[in-house]
Amino acid sequence: MSKIQKIRGFQDIYGEEAKKYRYVVDTFRKVFEFYNFKEIILPYVEDISLFKRSVGEATDIVQKEMYVFTDKGGREVALRPEGTASCVRAYIEEKMYAEGGYHKLFYEGAMFRYERPQAGRYRQFHQIGAEIFGVSSVLADAELISMVDNVLKKLKINYKLEINSLGDFQSRKSYTQNLVNYLKKYENQLCETCQKRIELNPLRVLDCKVPTCKEITKEAPKITEFLSEESQKRFLQLKEYLKALNVDFIENPRLVRGLDYYTDTVFEFITEEIGAQGTVAAGGRYDNLVEQLGGPPTPALGFAAGIERLMLLVKDLPKEKPLITVIPITPDYNIQSIQLSNKLRNINLKSETMLKEGSLKSMLKTADKLKSDFVVFVSDKYELKDMASGQQEIFYTQEDLIEALKDKI
Repeated sequence: MSKIQKIRGFQDIYGEEAKKYRYVVDTFRKVFEFYNFKEIILPYVEDISLFKRSVGEATDIVQKEMYVFTDKGGREVALRPEGTASCVRAYIEEKMYAEGGYHKLFYEGAMFRYERPQAGRYRQFHQIGAEIFGVSSVLADAELISMVDNVLKKLKINYKLEINSLGDFQSRKSYTQNLVNYLKKYENQLCETCQKRIELNPLRVLDCKVPTCKEITKEAPKITEFLSEESQKRFLQLKEYLKALNVDFIENPRLVRGLDYYTDTVFEFITEEIGAQGTVAAGGRYDNLVEQLGGPPTPALGFAAGIERLMLLVKDLPKEKPLITVIPITPDYNIQSIQLSNKLRNINLKSETMLKEGSLKSMLKTADKLKSDFVVFVSDKYELKDMASGQQEIFYTQEDLIEALKDKI
């Protein structure tokens, strides 16, 4: 019978990789707590219209990449390709806006896009992100960016931060028309995808990685030249605040992001260490999206980070707690052994009861494979072995043994 294998673009995360995953997520979660973000757990499946109306029908995500199916009730649904749209839907549906004040939410979990799998990019991938609803102040933009900067520093990742402003609705409309006029002059020289984008999503042409398109857009109008007075003021304030927070940044007038809902601030944290998939965290402001999806006018902003991409960049994991493996000399000492293991765990010491029976030699070999730092042989006494030095000590009560272990660890 043939083996069943995982589907292309999906992966098992285990061993050292699972440790990296948890380290990345836990680092974000700790920082979120200090910034007073609250967790929201979102569904994996949503009505397809949510993404068509938010991400944009002309985007690659909606046109090519979503996992779409009809459920047994005849509804057209999709596996979520990103988290912001679901977060906005929840904000509206749960009437969070009626509670007053503002809301700071974070989420974590799997997203799904039918893309070509490569290093750092999978068809099921994982993101961790945060959103702020009900705040128009540029302080929120600066603090959100500073928070991501803080996390990446804690993870010891090398990156550069690029920022831009897409302006408000009127700024963007004026700029888009000028950009289309410019691109039409070079339409035949653009790649096939960008030729379609001129009408459907012209800003995405600026983000194209095809060399000929990159060369053409070098001389394209810059969006910062079309910003309204208010958007210019916001962008200047953002730069002042980031400097005050000691956050280094580069202005990139070509930075547009791939989704339709962004307004004013956009940003990307980029690394050169993992090839083409260099963006590890990105986001911006989307002041029209809540209203666009049926909620009240609500300023909002957020970001998301790709966990798999960050895992590729994590070099040093925190040192693990030492492992103490308890081995009963014979089955007669099983009860004493499990009692000892539980006592050790109750005082926050990491313990493994030897679950695999065999000769003393084979059990010690298994303890070594488990990467045990200490082994305790249980009989009518307790023999403690330091696996690194080979040194052994004998104790006649659990209490004396435990005190000795506390001193060593």
